[in-house]
Amino acid sequence: MNISTTILLHAVPGFIILSVAEIIFLKKEYSGKIIATEFKVSSALGIGFLTISYLTKGFIILCFSYIYQYRFFTLPASGWWLWIFFLVIEDFTFYWFHRLSHEVRFFWASHQLHHSSKVYSLASTFRETWTGTVTCTFLFWGWMPLVGVEPGVIVLLKSFSIIYQFWLHTESIRKLPRWLEFFFNTPSHHRVHHGSNEEYLDKNFGGILIIWDRMFGTYLPETTRPKYGLTKDINSNNIFTIAFYEWAAIYKDLKQADNKSDKWNYLFNKPGWKYEKNKHPNKPINSEIYSG
Repeated sequence: MNISTTILLHAVPGFIILSVAEIIFLKKEYSGKIIATEFKVSSALGIGFLTISYLTKGFIILCFSYIYQYRFFTLPASGWWLWIFFLVIEDFTFYWFHRLSHEVRFFWASHQLHHSSKVYSLASTFRETWTGTVTCTFLFWGWMPLVGVEPGVIVLLKSFSIIYQFWLHTESIRKLPRWLEFFFNTPSHHRVHHGSNEEYLDKNFGGILIIWDRMFGTYLPETTRPKYGLTKDINSNNIFTIAFYEWAAIYKDLKQADNKSDKWNYLFNKPGWKYEKNKHPNKPINSEIYSG
């Protein structure tokens, strides 16, 4: 078992304890039945994610190791300044991976389950993709071994990013000091990202840092309380329905597509694209279940 897997597994008990503590607090706002159901569903999805991650981690490291053989440089994992550099470039990569996971339906199909909870809580962090390896999203990080970052370091950085983002999924923490809100992703920023309000769609994609959103025009501050979940909720607590909902929708769309161009757009255009043959050819529309 490598160090990144060990770190994640050691973090899980802490995640569970904090999530249960928050559930007790949230009972003041939501019914106990709703909270209990959300926690059970999120936990089951999280177990699926951890299981799949454990089974596929070796394959991912193998791919990174293969790329690493053709590296242009060698960047040893020594020195605090190099680790800060590694964290920054990993977070930059995460920003673009995350953004494209919302803007390209093929990637959104894996990511939408993370936005499926209508209750924003620490437990909703557990709703991580089951099919990310199938869509090869790990290859977004493929440039890092090419420039000399060791494969094990990349996986460790990704694990750290997941752990950092856990505390972002809460309404219990409001605004933080201005300098923190300017540089770092905070619960306030991430609540906006999880909002299905029209003004909040496609905003605040950062992982650890929020500066990428400020640089690339996707930043929006929290002004009103977000409505959580998808713009059209799945309305199912079946974990398999939630995990594969968008894949089933893609399959249905591909079956009824008239031509190869439509098939391409159903897969790789924005979520919710459809071809309005008699009115507005190739005009993208918002997905019924698309959440920013």
